[in-house]
Amino acid sequence: MKLTSFGAADGVTGSKHLVEFGGARILLDCGLFQGLKLHRERNWQSLPIDLRSIDAVVLSHAHLDHSGWLPVLVKHGYRGPVFTNAATRDLAAVLLADSAHLQEEDARRANRYGSASHTPALPLYTKADAARAVARISALRDGYEAEVGRVRIGLTPVGHLLGASAVTLAAGRERIVFSGDLGRSNDLLLPAPQAVRRADVLLVEATYGNRLHAKEDVQARLGDIIRRTIARGGSVLLPSFAVGRAQALLLVLQRLKRAGDIPPSLPVYIDSPMATAATEITLKHRKLLRVAPRELATLKDGVRFIETGVQSQRLSRSHWPAVIISASGMATGGRVLHHLKALAPDPKHHLVFPGFQVAGTRGARILAGAQEVKIFGEMVPIRAEVSHLEGFSGHADADELMQWLGHFQRAPRHTFVVHGDPEATDTLRFRIANELGWRASVPPHAQAVEV
Repeated sequence: MKLTSFGAADGVTGSKHLVEFGGARILLDCGLFQGLKLHRERNWQSLPIDLRSIDAVVLSHAHLDHSGWLPVLVKHGYRGPVFTNAATRDLAAVLLADSAHLQEEDARRANRYGSASHTPALPLYTKADAARAVARISALRDGYEAEVGRVRIGLTPVGHLLGASAVTLAAGRERIVFSGDLGRSNDLLLPAPQAVRRADVLLVEATYGNRLHAKEDVQARLGDIIRRTIARGGSVLLPSFAVGRAQALLLVLQRLKRAGDIPPSLPVYIDSPMATAATEITLKHRKLLRVAPRELATLKDGVRFIETGVQSQRLSRSHWPAVIISASGMATGGRVLHHLKALAPDPKHHLVFPGFQVAGTRGARILAGAQEVKIFGEMVPIRAEVSHLEGFSGHADADELMQWLGHFQRAPRHTFVVHGDPEATDTLRFRIANELGWRASVPPHAQAVEV
């Protein structure tokens, strides 16, 4: 078996792992690099292989750092199948279309204001490219496998996001397992990750490989934040991932209203067309959730879904206290930037980041205490109160990662630790080696490793 990690080897985004196994070349994930410019620039680099030699792509889940480079792959000539499950296919269709739209808008804005480093500015891919990529996705039915030559491809639910799965590649008696992103044991929306019992070679993620989640009651803390903020006449802005996180926030807000912990009449806005679509997809795949159908039926009660850009701009100028959920979750783009620009300079408002922020993103800089950030070419002061609700994270922490690994019946021949910042991957590698006695390493970026 040969492994080449073209992404998520020396960082936490851009997941792309090429596995040569059982006579086939299979790309596990096809993600977009996000965060630091050093990593984002890789999005414009072609893979140093003949794309026609790839026999199949398998998506572990729909988040852009795992699926967002697929339109580039197809644009550059890939014509093979893309395997995942129905929920991931539905979410990826929305995420990729939105990603393409934002890139087209960014390119238009750069050309209009002459802010690009090259002329003309071009999007990484277009909405047409995204549509062609989505057309290649085949959804596996629950419990069924795909076959690529002698390799069988199976999926195991692991929480984290609707449809998220660990991937098993099997050929004869040999098995390669890729964890994808593992969810939490007490996730608000999704069941705990299912165990995988056997792997000869294992790729495991390490997003939280060096830290534990805070023991906090996120519902109580969010309720306190909202009460304090509206008491001083301010609004709460929640920059949120449109898929998964926005729906979890809606669930908690509805529970707070039913309990009387926040005013039932407090306006709650979802200002993200993608979050609106993702909410409908979540309800469509409700059987995958751990929430009771009766409670799911109230998820949208009293919530105002903003549709047009004009409505969004009007909302950003509103002076009435409200809760606004808007994408993107790391404040890297999208409608949330208009709200951030309007609310951040005023200390009566509250900016609440519910989840992990990749280094180099606007959200990470704000959480680190930045006094100002650049938005649409203008430096905007940060005077609003800032909070981090880490309890909303969809990622397993270090102990939960080790618990999942503990379900394997025997040690894999080799374990590769991926999808984490250098400190996180090395910390988890050390724990795996010392607590489990397994052979573990961090693969180098874009260099083939033989096992």
